[in-house]
Amino acid sequence: MRKVLLAAGIGVGGLACFMALLLVGVYGAAAGLLGGAGRPDGSGGRLAANTVPPEYAALVQRWGNLCDTLSPAILAAQLNQESGWRADAQSHAAAQGIAQFIPSTWATHGIDANGDGRADVWDPEDAIPSAASYDCSLAGYVEDVPGDPVDNMLAAYNAGPYAVIRYGGVPPYEETRNYVRIIRAAEASFAAPPEDPEVRQRVMAPMEQAAGAVNWAQEQLGTPYRWGGDGTPEDGGEFDCSGLTRAAYAAMDVRIPRVANDQWTAGPHPDRDELLPGDLVFFAWDLDDSRSIHHVGIYVGGGYMINAPYTGAVVRFDPIDSPDYFGATRPAAA
Repeated sequence: MRKVLLAAGIGVGGLACFMALLLVGVYGAAAGLLGGAGRPDGSGGRLAANTVPPEYAALVQRWGNLCDTLSPAILAAQLNQESGWRADAQSHAAAQGIAQFIPSTWATHGIDANGDGRADVWDPEDAIPSAASYDCSLAGYVEDVPGDPVDNMLAAYNAGPYAVIRYGGVPPYEETRNYVRIIRAAEASFAAPPEDPEVRQRVMAPMEQAAGAVNWAQEQLGTPYRWGGDGTPEDGGEFDCSGLTRAAYAAMDVRIPRVANDQWTAGPHPDRDELLPGDLVFFAWDLDDSRSIHHVGIYVGGGYMINAPYTGAVVRFDPIDSPDYFGATRPAAA
């Protein structure tokens, strides 16, 4: 079995906080399905009730649907991150207003949205529409860059479009990566589910199953590894790698095969940069042959999985990026 140590410096308390963020991220990462970025129901994005200060809700709802890469939920999460909805906010870098424009950017991209004859960075009636307009312009600038278009748009807002183009995606700046991560994680809390019950069921059910599987796997942290273990009383409640992933999805009434080789075929295969919490991640001796898969874990986000690694170890978090990473499967979408 695969032997990868948990990254140093994450204690028990840190793991608990880390996991809480990742469970939010199950919904945040998929919130584009609810509005923005390819809305599947074609209805346009909608804000969840009472999530935005009432004096700004109509502005965010209207301007958040300005382009397909944006949604009201993304715009709301962005403004919340930029200023905490403070119209008088000013940063040490001279970023101003509710959308935190620096003067040079405002001079080019600020608009007089309320028609009072002045584009005013301190007036949310101008600044919120300007933020949406600027987001959509940035999305156009970076539309040919690989990766998630929403992530690239947000990164361009924070670091500039040329940084995103230069690095072929979200640039390796800690501030920018945290900016994108926080907004995408918060996105779902601002998004209303689809109104159509059939669409809601189609979109939400896989997300809920994936979140449930991750949560169930989290509850097994610290359980000893047992070769061939399915977590049954006969196995002392212990698991091997594929026994853990199978049991996590069985708890959500999703049936997948027992062994890692066969679990590879239990759903579609997202690319590394498309992973969502709940995806199964696989490791192989031969990266050209799925028959050589020797390990599986359940992805939780942030480059980590929960897995039962080998005899003598316990169910734990481990990073997924290693030379034997083979690919992923999405059982909830099968």
